[in-house]
Order: sequence, then C-alpha cells, then structure tokens
Amino acid sequence: MATIELVDIAHAYVPGQYAVKDINLRWSDGVSSALLGPSGCGKTTLLKIISGLLIPTQGQVLLNGEEVNHKQPAERNIAQVFQFPVVYETLSVFENLAFPLRNRGVADSAVQKRVNEIAEILGLTDVLRQNAAKQGTAEKQLISLGRGVVREDISAILLDEPLTVIDPHQKWHIRRKLKQLQHELNLTMIYVTHDQHEALTFADQVTVMNTGEALQTGSPRELHDEPAAPFVGYFIGSPGMNIFEATLDGDAVRAQQISVTVPQAVIPQVQGQDLKLGIRPEFVEVSLTQQPAYFECEVQAIHLTGTAKILELSGMGLVFKARVADTFRIETGATVWANFPTHTTMIYADDRAINLEAEAKPL
Repeated sequence: MATIELVDIAHAYVPGQYAVKDINLRWSDGVSSALLGPSGCGKTTLLKIISGLLIPTQGQVLLNGEEVNHKQPAERNIAQVFQFPVVYETLSVFENLAFPLRNRGVADSAVQKRVNEIAEILGLTDVLRQNAAKQGTAEKQLISLGRGVVREDISAILLDEPLTVIDPHQKWHIRRKLKQLQHELNLTMIYVTHDQHEALTFADQVTVMNTGEALQTGSPRELHDEPAAPFVGYFIGSPGMNIFEATLDGDAVRAQQISVTVPQAVIPQVQGQDLKLGIRPEFVEVSLTQQPAYFECEVQAIHLTGTAKILELSGMGLVFKARVADTFRIETGATVWANFPTHTTMIYADDRAINLEAEAKPL
C-alpha cells in the first residue's frame, strides 16, 4: 500500500479557469478516506491526478514520498472503480477476477488462491463459475472492485461514486463489503461521493470539497461538531447547520438579537470581516417552559424523521431549526423557549471558523 500526498496541486482544463486549486492533502497508508462534495467541486479531477490520467497544471503528486507526476497510470499501480460497473461479460466471475493476474503471468495455483481469497471477502464464492453477464448490478460492481484489488502490488484503490447506480437496498451491503475489504487487506482507499451518508459511514477520514477547494479534512465527528467553514456545516448534517449573517458589536458577534461575546484577542481578527454565526439543530436547546438565558420562540413547522422531530422556530429576529426527541410533545403555533449554548455556537470570519479558545486563530 502507499501514502499519497498532493502538494500545492492546481489544475485548469482551460487556462486561468481552475477546476481545483491550492490542494494539500495526505492519505496515510492503509487508511479509508473519502472526498465529499457536490457535483463539479473537483473530486473526480483529483482522482484523475492521483491515478495519472491527468498531469496537474501545478504541484506535486507523491507516492510514498516519491514524485510521480510524469509516471504513467500503469506505473503507479493504482486501481480504480468507476460509477458504472466494468466487467468482461463473456467471461465467468472467476475469470474476471483472475484477469489482472493472468495478464501478468501469475502461476495458476497463485491465481486460484488469490481469487478465492478475494471472492470470499466480497461474497462472490457461490457465483465464481457463473457468467458475469448474468449477475445483477450490485454483483457486477463487486466484481469490478475485486478485479481492482486482486493484485497484491497495488498502491491504492480509488472509487469514483461506486454506489450511484446501485439499488438503495443493496448499498448498505456493498458498503459493508468495502469496509471489510479495506480492513482485511489494509488498503489505502479513497472513496469519492456527493452523498454524506456514504462518506461518513465508510471513511475514517473525510475531506469536504467545494468549488475546487478542500475546505476541511477530519473524522466524521470532527466535521460534524466543528465544521471549519459554513459550507461544511451546511453540507453535512440532516438538516445542516443553521447559519446567520452577523456583525461585530463591541466585544460581541451579533446576529439579530443573538450575540456571542469574544475575547479581546479575537476582535482584531474579526474586524472588517464577513461574519457569520452557526449552530447545529441538534445543539439548539429547547424547553417547553421558560428557563434562564432562554428566549421565546414560535413553532413555525414540525417535520417528523422517525427518531426525532425537526422544529422550525422563529425568535429573536431569527428563523432556525432545532432537533428534538420524537417524544417531545409540541404543536405548530405553540410557544417554546430556546438557547444557543456558547460552546456549540460557531463564529466564522470570511468563511473560516474562529477558535475562541486559541487566541482567535482560525481552525
């Protein structure tokens, strides 16, 4: 396996129009990672740069510390699995999995052993002798995946929206197989998706992208609890983070009638900046009775999610969402009281989070 690094990567398909820019990322050996973001944000461009299908306009691609910018894809030993399954339909499932090994002259006994090992992990043992054309879409994608990892010398495997065309009921099964494969073979795996659920349930490390930039890399918990940019907070979560335009008012950042006091050391770093406050719906505290420091709200709408209720509230000049337990007894039009705890309310200056506990250094 390999450690992959992108150093100061930028790429423009048209001069001056960058699809990705200022990318500095590192994927450690044997770690499951994801690139998450909306369509057109640059995820697939990065995969092509890593695999060697694109030479970046600027920057370095490093595999285990060695620059590989001008190495051909075959020289990088990186496997790819695409959105649509790629199988040799005239061959059996076994021969599909064996193809990369036979193509390199691997002995039959070694081919048999390795194919059986991969088939066992992916749950394909019972269909090895069947024709690949007779398999369903999910099984074909597993065959594509197996063919990518059957070689023991691959550096990494890149998966570009691999579950997009898979039936929703089968996605969980394939995602579980992917995690099992990654764990048992200690693969360096980068999974590209626009689906936050896929990324956050699969990967140990997730990079959120937008408009060609990598906004934040972290664990699913870090991205949820401390989003480094408003886009990260809004894109991750269901519903996403409440974001409010704000201004600096003395020693406080204020959104309408809600304010967060900031240390004196913070003030020079937020003066003149585009300011926002953000808080996740699940961090908004809601009470049916008046509490100290809580403010009065009206329930505008209630959305049922099965395990929780999402309340649309208006109060203190703001409209926002709060997540409460499904057992929370409330009706539309009712009055409740809400609170934005300071420790879970984020401050953003020019779309970068401010750390109030570290002398206002941006996260």
